[in-house]
Amino acid sequence: MQSEEKKASPPGRTKIMNSLSELIREKDFHSITTAEIASTAGVTEGLIYKYFKDKKDLLYQVLNEHFQTFHDQIVLKIESRKSSIEKLSIIIRTTLKSYAANRVFAKILLLEVRNSPNYFESDAYDMVKIYSRTILEIIHQGIAVGEIREETNPHALRQVILGSIEHACLGEVIFGKTIDTDQVSEHICNIIFRGVQK
Repeated sequence: MQSEEKKASPPGRTKIMNSLSELIREKDFHSITTAEIASTAGVTEGLIYKYFKDKKDLLYQVLNEHFQTFHDQIVLKIESRKSSIEKLSIIIRTTLKSYAANRVFAKILLLEVRNSPNYFESDAYDMVKIYSRTILEIIHQGIAVGEIREETNPHALRQVILGSIEHACLGEVIFGKTIDTDQVSEHICNIIFRGVQK
């Protein structure tokens, strides 16, 4: 269904979104003008406002598409796995690798958009909630089958997982440092899951 929606997206809208994606890899989002986005896309500036409310709405739509692709990859990787711990480990590793490979998007997701109330009403944030809900559902499954200790608070464990991922890579994302994603994810998984495994 998501792929059908992407195919149905008008060419002008796609060009505008690709233009912003290209520009924010080179410069700060706040310094990018709609005129610059239109020029890079090869469209009129007015066309931006046909498809998007404003520059931030455009950003949220770009993030939404980016996060949809990322979440689809996670679902594909975990769907054949039976162990809840293994599924959660894959999510941790995949998220860290995504943040490391897409520094600009990681910085925007982890820092910039959270200061805007409109972000929490956007499609992009809806995708973040779906991602978060996926983690929670796996934790519940792990508890139900006895893989995770029954006294474990699912919401608290989810917060620990999400917080660990963000804290592990935030400094590296901001300052452009190298992240050994395999090593970091292994350390996080060892600390978290040895504490909750039955």
